[in-house]
Amino acid sequence: MKIGVIGASGYAGGELLRLLAGHPKFEVCCVTAHSNAGELITSVHPQLTAYSDRKFSAFNASDFDCCELIFLALPHGESSTVIANLNPKAKIVDLGADYRLEDSAKWQKYYGGDHAGTWTYGAPEIPGAREAIAKSSRIANPGCYATAIALGTVPAAKIADISDVVVVAASGTTGAGRSAKINLIASEVMGSLTSYKFGGVHQHTPEIEEALTRATGVSAKISFTPILAPMPRGILATITMKLNSDISSEAAHKIYEDAYKSEEFVQVLPVGQMPQTSSVLGSNYVAIQVAVDSHTNRLVVSVAIDNLVKGAAGQAMQNANLICGFPENLGLSGLGLGV
Repeated sequence: MKIGVIGASGYAGGELLRLLAGHPKFEVCCVTAHSNAGELITSVHPQLTAYSDRKFSAFNASDFDCCELIFLALPHGESSTVIANLNPKAKIVDLGADYRLEDSAKWQKYYGGDHAGTWTYGAPEIPGAREAIAKSSRIANPGCYATAIALGTVPAAKIADISDVVVVAASGTTGAGRSAKINLIASEVMGSLTSYKFGGVHQHTPEIEEALTRATGVSAKISFTPILAPMPRGILATITMKLNSDISSEAAHKIYEDAYKSEEFVQVLPVGQMPQTSSVLGSNYVAIQVAVDSHTNRLVVSVAIDNLVKGAAGQAMQNANLICGFPENLGLSGLGLGV
């Protein structure tokens, strides 16, 4: 299949190109990057030697007429301006936020501007989602924090109150994008942790609540505090919620094991083994651990993902495989890098 990538100069776009280079059914024929048009792909992503003789092009909608599948890796608010000019027969996976939310009021509150609409939400491991994705041709790829938090929370609906979920999650600096920012330079970040978008204003909050509500039928509410961590990539989320009744850590662990026993990319770790961002680095895998804090009768869930793979490009390819009728794991079976 001929593939196009629009907006490939960012971190997620570069990761997408890396994964596409190893996909046996996808042939990348068009790659755009507005501000880097005319530059060699390897001048921005030196690791992508498979594209060593190729350059980013400026966006021209007609260049994508030959594409059967198109990935969009653009900042929020930009995907919707491009869509109208693309071949309506092409399948599209949008890594941006434009089509994730159902509630237009929430879009205006957390993002601003007009709400573009709602596409099928591309979180295959959430109950009921995989079948909907496979039938769709337009997929809204989830946000990175939203992926980790939703997967860490959905199984808990059987035993805990998901109307009051508290999340503290740390992310590497690539989660903030590639644009130069003083607060993200090495001298500012290294050896330091800081919260940001403090006080429940992070834009993934309504996305997570909508995903949880769809999956469980329970109106979900989360209090989410993100933390900037001094590392390039990875997310470690700690999720807590009040239990509805007394339950042991072993029983809670079993509920999560049963929920994800058929999911290749979600690994509920053995009791005593904790998720580490390094263990999923470069992979499409999710590592989860569960315990009960009996002192406060709260469920505690730890989740690790690579924000650029399962939180962006890897999940986008997983969704692309589904809408194109390929095995879901095609091109995604690589394990984490570790230390």
